[in-house]
Amino acid sequence: MTAWNLSCPDWESRIRAGRSLIPALPLDRAAAARGLGIFDKLRLPDVPGKPAMGEAAGEWFREIVEVLFGSMIGGERMVREPFLLVPKKNSKTSGGAALMLTALLLNERPRAELLFVGPTKMVADLAFSQAIGMIEADEEGFLGKRLHVQEHVKQITDRRTKAKLLIKTFDSSVLTGVKPAAVLLDELHEIARNAAAARIIGQIRGGMLPNPEAFLAFITTQSDEPPSGAFRAELMAARAIRDGRASGKMLPVLYEFPAEYIQPAALGETPRWADPSIWWMVNPNRDRSITIARLEEDYEKATLAGEEEIRRWASQHLNLEIGLALRSDRWAGADFWERQADPLLTLESILERSEVVCIGIDGGGLDDLLGLAVLGRDAKTRDWLLWCHAWAHTSVLDRRKSEAPRLKDFDARGDLTIVTELGEDIRDLAQICATVDETGKLAMVGLDPMGIGAVVDALAEKNIAGDRVVGVTQGWKLTGAIKTGERKLAEGTLWHCGQTLMAWCVGNARVEPKGNAIVITKQASGTAKIDPLMASLNGISLMSTNPEAQPPPFYERHGLLVLGQ
Repeated sequence: MTAWNLSCPDWESRIRAGRSLIPALPLDRAAAARGLGIFDKLRLPDVPGKPAMGEAAGEWFREIVEVLFGSMIGGERMVREPFLLVPKKNSKTSGGAALMLTALLLNERPRAELLFVGPTKMVADLAFSQAIGMIEADEEGFLGKRLHVQEHVKQITDRRTKAKLLIKTFDSSVLTGVKPAAVLLDELHEIARNAAAARIIGQIRGGMLPNPEAFLAFITTQSDEPPSGAFRAELMAARAIRDGRASGKMLPVLYEFPAEYIQPAALGETPRWADPSIWWMVNPNRDRSITIARLEEDYEKATLAGEEEIRRWASQHLNLEIGLALRSDRWAGADFWERQADPLLTLESILERSEVVCIGIDGGGLDDLLGLAVLGRDAKTRDWLLWCHAWAHTSVLDRRKSEAPRLKDFDARGDLTIVTELGEDIRDLAQICATVDETGKLAMVGLDPMGIGAVVDALAEKNIAGDRVVGVTQGWKLTGAIKTGERKLAEGTLWHCGQTLMAWCVGNARVEPKGNAIVITKQASGTAKIDPLMASLNGISLMSTNPEAQPPPFYERHGLLVLGQ
């Protein structure tokens, strides 16, 4: 059977006009009407008057119900994976509970298993409360006779088919090995914090294969941190299908702003997304479960708490994707980091444009990243141009399971390399340094003086040694580089490649005052990784000396000059 085209390449014009984000599809109209008819009669139990979903649910959600149940063609569901990205307070959990009750009532498979999965016990409890409340609110009593509720196990059983709807908290012990007829994952961005999320979702998909009518629905808000792991993977797949760059049976319904509204604002200007007159675009349940006036009041409170809270608020209520997490003890340069991204910058273009280059290196332990920063000075503008890379041994993935999905994302993007063999990372790093050296523009390589023997030896093998290898003292003596970096970013004279790896590291950095100095240390940042940022500060420390390029000489011996003693 020919797959349906679920793309919606004109979504930007549709969302600006307040039109449906779902393309025209050849639905079974009778089946769609039957599903919508059941859904519409369910009542919200926690709203005065207990209105029916036909009145309380927005058209955007009712249309999704029609598509899901009207896409059964010849015994096969043509839309198997609805992916809904919608802000908080748009009645996601209540709508999801009603959707799964509808699926249970329409199910024809004997003893089928349907699952509503929340990221936390609180969300699962809310969904179960909504589901049983809908059953109890049925004025005709039909649902109470048809469905048997077992509150102690959060299970609802259809007495006719013996099929059961279970409402659970996301856990591998619950979801491994299941063969469900339907699954709804609520708040995928929270579920994805589980290091095993991608594997478990893969197992769910595998368990659904024998059931041609099965579906896996995702309902989620945008993450309040840069997207990673399973959430980022599913979101990227949904965007690719929506934009027509991929095909599949996922139906993407993504309430997010077109690109022109989310560009970083110039210094002192208000970003376009902060204009309340456009918030209706991404809040399809407005004037039902939420109003724009209430959002404005809430936003005012967020602005009083500072930039960190503004970003969190915007991610949750406007689906604004965070590229850089800001915290109260952040490095001041983080406030200007996104503005100074130039996605067209590459290592090659930096080497071509620069008159001189300094390299910074940091980290490299089995529990660390090995960070490399190539910092060039533009021959015409004298702006500083930064490119970074990192390496991680597989042991880091084992030791830091919570960060493993994110590191794998960076690896897939090409910003980081995961290595399995000890020494492979240092060899790769040394080769990049040699490539820079071959241009004749390399002035110095700066490293943390502690624990760098293997790196110094690898550089020496590439004829990078002597006074070109500089030990950059860390701690408070790095204050000059920290302040220089943030000032160059604020001035608009330090540009970087817009790498997600670096946005993560910059967001991880914590600043601590030390007398009249400030420090950024791995200890202050906890388990979060900052090695590529520290490598960048080492490079900045060297570039601040206004170096000139040194043609690569030959050294029979190599030494180490320590800067800052």
